[in-house]
Amino acid sequence: MFVKICGTTTEEDALLAVAMGADAVGFIFAPSPRQVSPSHARDIVRRLPPEVLTVGVFRNELPERVVEVVNASGLRGAQLHGRETPEQARFVKERVPALFQAFVAGDPNIRHARDYGADAILLDSPSPGSGEVFDWRLADGVPDGVRLLMAGGLDPENVSEAIASVHPWGVDVVTGVESRPGHKDPVKVREFIAAAKRTQASHSAAPVGDGPYDWEELGS
Repeated sequence: MFVKICGTTTEEDALLAVAMGADAVGFIFAPSPRQVSPSHARDIVRRLPPEVLTVGVFRNELPERVVEVVNASGLRGAQLHGRETPEQARFVKERVPALFQAFVAGDPNIRHARDYGADAILLDSPSPGSGEVFDWRLADGVPDGVRLLMAGGLDPENVSEAIASVHPWGVDVVTGVESRPGHKDPVKVREFIAAAKRTQASHSAAPVGDGPYDWEELGS
């Protein structure tokens, strides 16, 4: 099970996520209480192990700017969290190692997810960053064979149920592991990652096998 801890604002929280077994760490560049600057993200990223996927989160940003920030910050991937077109997404994908394309639950465009050329799609609540849980049945609209990264109100208490219900490729969390906006709670981070990895191991129907995830496989 691929686990991404997003909304990271400090080196301490990034290292905590990695130490607890996170596969990816996300940095938000879009307007948000958790927004960081490219230079700050670069300072954190250079201290993380190379096997960890570091992702910059953008919303309705120019594709050229996305590519510039990702590469200048030393990040390994971009997450597009706005109303980007398939053409814009493919432009970014051709210039960064990994791409996640986000959709809000119920968005009819998710039926055309393959057109975006992303390595995985992220399904979030209609109010991204709110910590609200959406109707998990809406994940049924994701095309077969597309990697699904599930977000939207996940926390240590409900992540196991979410994985068992939806069988995503991975899970993404922000508010569910915070003590306050932009600051992670060590206990919640540990419990969330442990619950996600444990549930993966106990549900054979999940699409990703046991063991550590190699992000290099995203490009395969």
